[in-house]
Amino acid sequence: MLSLILSTALLATTAATAPPIAAATADITAADITAVVEQHRERTGLPGAAVAVTRGDAVVLAAGYGRTPGGEPISARTPMAVASVSKSFTALAVARLAERGELRLDDPVRAHLPEFRMADPRAADITVRHLLDQTSGLSDTTHRSFTGPEVRTLREAVAAMRDSTLAADPGTRWEYHNPNYQLAARLVEVVGGLPFDEHLRRTVFEPLGMRDSRTVDTDRDLPPSARGHVRVLGVPIAVPEPPAFGNGSGGVLSTADDLAAWLIAQNSGGRGPTGASIATPATIAATRTPSAVSDSYALGWSTGVTDSGAPLVDHGGDLFTSTAYQALLPNSGHGIAVTANAASGEAQEIGARLIALVEGRQPPPSSDPYPVVDAVLLGLAACGAGLAVRGVVRARRWAARRHRWTAARLPLLLLPALLAATVHRVVGFLYRGRDVAWLQVAYLFPAFVVALLVTAAGCLAVLAARAVALRRATGKNGRLAAG
Repeated sequence: MLSLILSTALLATTAATAPPIAAATADITAADITAVVEQHRERTGLPGAAVAVTRGDAVVLAAGYGRTPGGEPISARTPMAVASVSKSFTALAVARLAERGELRLDDPVRAHLPEFRMADPRAADITVRHLLDQTSGLSDTTHRSFTGPEVRTLREAVAAMRDSTLAADPGTRWEYHNPNYQLAARLVEVVGGLPFDEHLRRTVFEPLGMRDSRTVDTDRDLPPSARGHVRVLGVPIAVPEPPAFGNGSGGVLSTADDLAAWLIAQNSGGRGPTGASIATPATIAATRTPSAVSDSYALGWSTGVTDSGAPLVDHGGDLFTSTAYQALLPNSGHGIAVTANAASGEAQEIGARLIALVEGRQPPPSSDPYPVVDAVLLGLAACGAGLAVRGVVRARRWAARRHRWTAARLPLLLLPALLAATVHRVVGFLYRGRDVAWLQVAYLFPAFVVALLVTAAGCLAVLAARAVALRRATGKNGRLAAG
């Protein structure tokens, strides 16, 4: 999730400056794809992935690699989290309602969802399209979906917006904000008359033969196969996904087989491998038409160009323990989908290498710089722990030769603890105001958080030891002076 905002900004810049040039297309095979994926796994230690590659209405490959956190082999039918790739499914569900005349994309949201209320009169001007192209004015800076009150349903997600305000007038500024799509999914429920999962099952999953796909609301609903890993020193560690609500914005679970069917429908004007149509070509095209405000973000998809200059339609997805990526290459008719059960952009990196393969370019080498960074951070933590032990042991000696200016510096030892307590706010600021929970920082940067906590604990121990030693030394000197 957090890396998507940065990659989307980069994509917008690329799309605005690079001319669309047709790239050469290689005649790739299933063996070629497998070689790229396995090479990436070997170099990075990625535990598991599922990959689908299509061309036109044909499946080049749909396969699983490696194992789930529970040790089960991943196959083409193993459900995994697609994270924010889910937004393209939500956008299509809304666009289909427009296709059938049940709403219009430029209708105010409140015209169809009276329960939507905010503490900002401008919310009345938010249209359905504003939700899907992320120009509603909703923002992490004014509506904190991760650190705010817990929600467990789409209805609760909408209700949680009542006390929030907008960061901009609707339709004037692009800002990636997950609750836009949670609101859109609730709109689908109310207008379509079915729970969101049931709506997608009837209108998308079943017609396309996506028999193992569904949506979930929260991290508690993820099956074991959809859980993932974080890395420390390059070693993947299986951990549960941190608490969060994600239906509509990131709740779809799918498989390599199912995503292949989805890619075929996207590249065939809405008609899937079963022959069923889930939307008209005009509706499919509408979901790929960028907002004039963002210049590259459409409705659940981003538009841009590949490194060879060819047109590209894609979207990434990041949970805190897994990643996902999908791409359409209109010039060649290829579709690519990747899910990976580790964080740090694994699926996006595999996707980039597969795009290079399709275009006949040498795929960039896979690399994992994090073990070196982690080793440095954990090494510093070990040094800090050693210095803290030394500071505690020598506290009495320090107090005996104290000076006023050295004693006045004692409060500085509180700074690491203060940073540890507020690090999520710092990270949110660095990510341009994104709402980040403290636990999520531990998932994003585990070695850094360990180093920070060790440093904070060490400084607090030294502070306590020196304060006690200073008090004892002061009391002793007072008694000597009195005698």
